[in-house]
Amino acid sequence: MTFQAQILTLYPEMFPGPLGVSLAGKALGQDKWACTAINPRDFTEDKHRSVDDTPAGGGAGMVLRADIITKAVDHAIQQQPSAPIFALTPRGTPITQRRIREVAGGPGITLICGRFEGFDERLFEARPQIEQVSVGDIILSGGEIAAMMLLDACIRLLPGVMGASSSGDDESFEQGLLEYPHYTRPNDWEGRLIPEVLRSGDHAKIEAWRKQRAEDDTRSRRPDLWERYIAARDKSASGARRENEKENGA
Repeated sequence: MTFQAQILTLYPEMFPGPLGVSLAGKALGQDKWACTAINPRDFTEDKHRSVDDTPAGGGAGMVLRADIITKAVDHAIQQQPSAPIFALTPRGTPITQRRIREVAGGPGITLICGRFEGFDERLFEARPQIEQVSVGDIILSGGEIAAMMLLDACIRLLPGVMGASSSGDDESFEQGLLEYPHYTRPNDWEGRLIPEVLRSGDHAKIEAWRKQRAEDDTRSRRPDLWERYIAARDKSASGARRENEKENGA
């Protein structure tokens, strides 16, 4: 099944862009995914093909009109009724690797690229199935770059795209932790040696070292992730204890 990506953008010429090369480009050529750009200007009726207007209440910039964007969204829904719809906006919920995996396992995705000061809020009130998502606490000129990031995250998880199905299992966020650090040849570089345990050939010790480093780095670099990881681990352990007590008749 081909993963179908629809992108609502005022700049359709930006796609597939960088997604046309490397792993994503190879997968595109193999029909593992497909890319369709939808220009909201095609749903306007005035001679200027206007998609925005000044903010109600005053202020700088322009706002994407709900009536125009909704027409484009409804067209996308007709093309892919079962695909999730994401609006890329800094007001959205931070996207997670877990949600990416869910999307990659489905038929495709529709992405709405924000521009200017953002969207008329009534768009989301009228189409509550639209998920507002953010790729980080940064401001971009538009949602296109964010859409490429999100699509790349999905595409690499599609069957047959990565060399081995397990290639992404230990990567950052997959297990709730940052990934452990990596090393490669030469062993001695500028007086810095590859950790001895990684050269020991003892797979159990290597696995333990990697797990410890992943936990240590997550704790120091991303305390927010660490807190969620600890909470999930404690919840899992508590559930396991309850199941054990039931089995033993406690």
